[in-house]
Amino acid sequence: MIQGSIVALVTPMTESGDIDYATLGDLIAWHIASGTQALVSVGTTGESATLDTTEHCAVLDFTVRQVAGRIPVIAGTGANATREAIHLTQQAQKIGADACLLVTPYYNKPTQEGLYQHYKAVAEAVAMPQILYNVPGRTAVDLLPSTVVRLAGLPNITGIKEATGEVQRIVDLRGQLGPDFAIFTGDDATACEAILRGADGDISVTANVAPAQMQAMCAAALARDAERAQALDAELAGLHQTLFIESNPIPVKWALAQMGRMSSGIRLPLTPLSVVAQTAVMDALHQAGVI
Repeated sequence: MIQGSIVALVTPMTESGDIDYATLGDLIAWHIASGTQALVSVGTTGESATLDTTEHCAVLDFTVRQVAGRIPVIAGTGANATREAIHLTQQAQKIGADACLLVTPYYNKPTQEGLYQHYKAVAEAVAMPQILYNVPGRTAVDLLPSTVVRLAGLPNITGIKEATGEVQRIVDLRGQLGPDFAIFTGDDATACEAILRGADGDISVTANVAPAQMQAMCAAALARDAERAQALDAELAGLHQTLFIESNPIPVKWALAQMGRMSSGIRLPLTPLSVVAQTAVMDALHQAGVI
């Protein structure tokens, strides 16, 4: 089972919006050297919504080849059409991803039965490990714990990224699902507490800019060293907040550009970080000691 800090990796782009593969390779190398435990490629932080299918698969293929088995690669393959999610998951399996992360179908607001049937169809179509992803703040639908428990009965649904920010929900899921079902938080601000209370790790935006610090915090929390984990997390608290001051991944891409890790390219309808928000993000970068 994957544990610790898992980066929800951005997709670097040039100022014109083209994918910058050379920089992507540099980011991957940096994360591996920094102790990041796994990468999520072309998830929602990776701007999957603005990449076409060919680009989506090309970025994933590049990532898998660059990682070369050194750490797991989790492919973002969620979609709001079940057939599309199946297709992307099939492609991820062919490319050689270790697992897939499937966000709940967005906008069309399926019922709990619709969510169950959606994930069941993908799981039955593609025999590879699949991680559910619940982020109602972005999708307008909440994958309820009762539905997660139903889905956990399918053999290749192996975990969930729970991004509501409700630590008690993670505690409840752990109690119902036992230790073999992977539970990851997707909310950086509550990740330390979530791991101390039973989560296996954090699929993190903050880890894009502070990979070593996030891994150290997650490792301390997994070791139940609450004092050290909380102290490390306090240094990152500003990043946890300000990297969401505008819609993700707007702030994190701007932050990485200020760190000299990539250009600030981003695709419409997302726009560069506003001048008003830049000071807060820069202050958080200094507080965390990453710039």
